Amino acid sequence: MTQQGFKKFRRRAQVQPEVQEQVRPEPDEAVLENVPTGLQSEPAEILPTTLPSPWERLARISFDPDRGGRDGAPLASAVRTDPAGRAFDLLRTRLLQTLKARGWNRVAVTAPTGGCGATFCAVNLALSLARVPSSRTILMDLNFRSPGVGPAMGLAAAGDMASFLSGTRPVEEALVRPLDTLAVGLNATPDLNAAEILHDSRSAAVLDHMVADLDPETVVFDLPPMLEYDDAAAFLPQVDGVLVISDGTQTTAAHLAACERILNGNAPLLGVVLNRGRATADIGPVA
Repeated sequence: MTQQGFKKFRRRAQVQPEVQEQVRPEPDEAVLENVPTGLQSEPAEILPTTLPSPWERLARISFDPDRGGRDGAPLASAVRTDPAGRAFDLLRTRLLQTLKARGWNRVAVTAPTGGCGATFCAVNLALSLARVPSSRTILMDLNFRSPGVGPAMGLAAAGDMASFLSGTRPVEEALVRPLDTLAVGLNATPDLNAAEILHDSRSAAVLDHMVADLDPETVVFDLPPMLEYDDAAAFLPQVDGVLVISDGTQTTAAHLAACERILNGNAPLLGVVLNRGRATADIGPVA
C-alpha cells in the first residue's frame, strides 16, 4: 500500500464510527419496530383474580317455593306450619344427623310401588334441606320411567339425564339452581333403558365427578318404584342409604318386607316414611 493510500484508509476508519452512530436507532425505537402498531398504546389486560365456582356457574332459574307444582301437589314450603310441613323438617333433621355421623351424603328416595308419593317426598325433603343456611343440596330426577320433579316444582323439565350420565352433557347444562342453596337435575323424556343407564359405569363416574365439583352436603335421588322395575336396585351401589316411601292407602307389610330383601347387603335402609296417613304424616326411624 502506498503512503497516499494508507492515509485515505486511516481517514475512512476514523469517520466510520461517527456514521454508524448517526444511523443507529434509539433503543426504544428498535423495540417499538417489533410491536404491532395497534398494541403499542394498549394497557396490559388484567385477568380476574378468581373464577366462579362450579356451583355458581349453574344457571339460576325463576322459582317460587311457596307455590304449588303444576301437578297440583302442594309444596311443604308453603305450608310449613301444617303437620306435613313440620314432618319434612323433622325428617330433614334426623336425616342430616344420620348422614353427618357416618360421613354420608347420597340418599335415594323410592317406594315399593307407583303412586306412593316418592317424588313428592323427594322434592319437599330437598326444599327443606335447602333451607339450612350456607348449605348445598342437589336433587336429581332419575325416575326415567316417569320423570316428575319438574312438574312437582312447577318447573319446565327441559333436562336430559341420560345424556348427562353418559358424559356427553356437562354439569353446567344438566343442572339448574332454583334457589341459591339448591341445584336440580331435571328430566324431560322417559327412557325404557333406565336400568341399563343406571348400571353403566360411566354414570357412576359422572356422579362422582359432579359431587366432587359441586361439593354438596346432601344429594337426593328420586328413583322409580323398587318392586316394579330393577332401576332402583341397579342404582343402589351409588348411594349411601335409602328412604322408602309407603302409602297409607296401598302399601302393605309384604311390600316393605320385599324392599328390605332387595336392600339387604346393598344399601342401608335409612327409614320408612308414611305418606297419606289417616291422621298425619309419619316418619319411620332414620338410622
